[in-house]
Amino acid sequence: MDGAASQGFIRSRGMKFPKNPDILRPFVRRLLRQDIYEHKESEAIRRMAQDGDRVLEIGGGIGYMSTLVATRKAVQEVHTFEANPRLIPYIREVHAANNVTNVTVTNALLADSDGPPVDFHIRKNFLGSSMDRDSDPNTIIATEKVPQKNIHAVLNTLRPDLLICDIEGAEAHLLPLCDFSGLRTAVVELHPQWIGQSGVQAVFDTFHRAGMTYFPKASAAKVVTFRRGW
Repeated sequence: MDGAASQGFIRSRGMKFPKNPDILRPFVRRLLRQDIYEHKESEAIRRMAQDGDRVLEIGGGIGYMSTLVATRKAVQEVHTFEANPRLIPYIREVHAANNVTNVTVTNALLADSDGPPVDFHIRKNFLGSSMDRDSDPNTIIATEKVPQKNIHAVLNTLRPDLLICDIEGAEAHLLPLCDFSGLRTAVVELHPQWIGQSGVQAVFDTFHRAGMTYFPKASAAKVVTFRRGW
């Protein structure tokens, strides 16, 4: 794979991504072409996913990880939850371009319980979009209502084997709420610059409490993996 873009797509790790400039900022396009977009997380998922897995992804981004796991392994199904409503159509375009049919995409914020829709602030750089209005308020281009979905009900219904989580710092609040005793493995991108030592500790404690242990062979810097029975 040479990373060349053709027929309206950027190619990365054998996958195709529509060249939508509103979604793919210049630095993202460069990383995609160089096959280094989310490199550490991609390598972790490649090592941790198994054929037949049911996968829960929290934080769908541009659809990279859900496409990667669905095309590299014969996973049973992938359920992706993404809070930014502006990304949902693009994620589905990516799945269609790569002939991925076993991924379900839901626009929702996972929370401790179902709740009324909350304000989600869209920024031109999608990585900066969040519920936090006070952080760079001048960069907000739109505010939309996003539903809150009960993560406990999601886990009970989907019964995932593999968790993929990249939620830009919310991991320290959301993950400790959960009972992950049914998981086999997890891949989490930490954001210590926002969650600090206490947040990192809370994430590790969550998975250790569920019977999983930090797995160094598939971890790299801020991308940490946890595995049961290794």
